[in-house]
Amino acid sequence: MVRASLRGPLQQLQQSRQLSTSARSMLASGFGGSSGPLPSYFQKARLPANTVVRFVPQQTAWIVERMGKFNRILDPGLAILMPFIDRIAYVKSLKEVALEIPSQSAITADNVTLELDGVLYTRVFDAYKASYGVEDAEYAISQLAQTTMRSEIGQLTLDHVLKERAALNTNITAAINDAAEAWGVTCLRYEIRDIHAPDAVVEAMHRQVTAERSKRAEILDSEGQRQSAINIAEGRKQSVILASEAMRAERINEADGEAEAIVLKARATAEGIDAVSRSILNGAEGAKGALSLTVAEKYVDAFAKLAKESTAVVVPGNVGDISGMIATGLSVYGKVGEAQAKTMAKQLVQPGESSSSANSTASENLSDEEVSRHRKEAMKEKVLEGFNETAAKR
Repeated sequence: MVRASLRGPLQQLQQSRQLSTSARSMLASGFGGSSGPLPSYFQKARLPANTVVRFVPQQTAWIVERMGKFNRILDPGLAILMPFIDRIAYVKSLKEVALEIPSQSAITADNVTLELDGVLYTRVFDAYKASYGVEDAEYAISQLAQTTMRSEIGQLTLDHVLKERAALNTNITAAINDAAEAWGVTCLRYEIRDIHAPDAVVEAMHRQVTAERSKRAEILDSEGQRQSAINIAEGRKQSVILASEAMRAERINEADGEAEAIVLKARATAEGIDAVSRSILNGAEGAKGALSLTVAEKYVDAFAKLAKESTAVVVPGNVGDISGMIATGLSVYGKVGEAQAKTMAKQLVQPGESSSSANSTASENLSDEEVSRHRKEAMKEKVLEGFNETAAKR
């Protein structure tokens, strides 16, 4: 009776194995015959047999069916199975699995056909749903990743596909997780591995990059020339400003020096005149005689220079009379002395304010001055007569 009861499940198991073998052979013929390698999700490992006592590996979930119905999920470690009636139907790995997404074509928003492949990282979080929610979870997720990638790339242009790969991966991962939640599988991340564009598009991109770089180089060159011209003009401007400031400072310094020299010369001249005047006042008759001699010497020197500088010279008639010339020079000094005497007399004489004794003394002084004045006027008249006689002879 036991054999008869177990014969039916054994026959079903053999039939399922035959069907799986035939399906694999058909899939192998569809993927290029037996010579080509099968995708990873079609290469299934053989299920462990029921030997009553089994050891379940870590991070592995074994789905046990009893008489064709789900019974339990074996945890890692020792497991006891009922012979004949218990069967290990599914073995699910709870580790993270990397699924290779085969290369596929996709059309961008600007009608460029691209060849893309990628890698999908998944992990089973519910072994029951992964076993009974979908026939082949890995195959289903692979197909879902391909279709999702096509739809996401169809919304972007070629430039955005190349620049926004991170955002594209995130969108594909979110779309896969929304659909695979009922299958007990979660998609951790999706990475686009290679993007192959047509040769014509690649060549056009290369030309675009070359033109862009040439444009940048020309712009940088022009900016450099512009900045160089600005720097040169600014340097010339600063040099002109500095030169003008230096010239201005030089002229100011020269003017200050000339002004100071004039002031110093004037002060020295004034001091010399004061010293001479004090010497004349204090030296009495001796100083006056020395001054008269100096004036006469300068008078004679002036006639000598006049004869050297010009060919036509007007000289007095008694030019051969040295004593007469000296007398004429002394008369000039006498005029100067007379003017000084008058000035001193005006300072000394104040009408209506001095006493009678002072008036008498001033009258005596004025009488002496009048005598001297008459004497000088007579000498002056003689000099003038001599010049007149000489002019009449000519």
